[in-house]
Amino acid sequence: METRELICIGCPMGCNLTVTIKDDNEMEITGNTCNRGADYARKELTDPRRIVTSTVRVRGGKYPVTSVKTASDIPKGKIKECVKALSKIEMEAPVRIGDVVLQNVADTGVDIVATKNV
Repeated sequence: METRELICIGCPMGCNLTVTIKDDNEMEITGNTCNRGADYARKELTDPRRIVTSTVRVRGGKYPVTSVKTASDIPKGKIKECVKALSKIEMEAPVRIGDVVLQNVADTGVDIVATKNV
């Protein structure tokens, strides 16, 4: 049996979660005040995922870079590959919010989109 302590990021409450993982991999989750806490804990311990935010270079725009993010969360283990791919990107102005900067980043099926107009 293993016990893990987490702070939930599923809602603004930030509950302190205690997850007990039994020998048969069944999880007992306590400390959550809503169902999102239990969902977060299960996901975090079995398939951790993150939204990635970064910047990419822009040629010919008012600013030299634009902010970007993944359109949805990607596996935590793919973050370095994602950031490395973004370091090679240079966009041509104009760039609009929502423009796809890179499709299927790191073979995750998730696109990178612009979050700022340049």
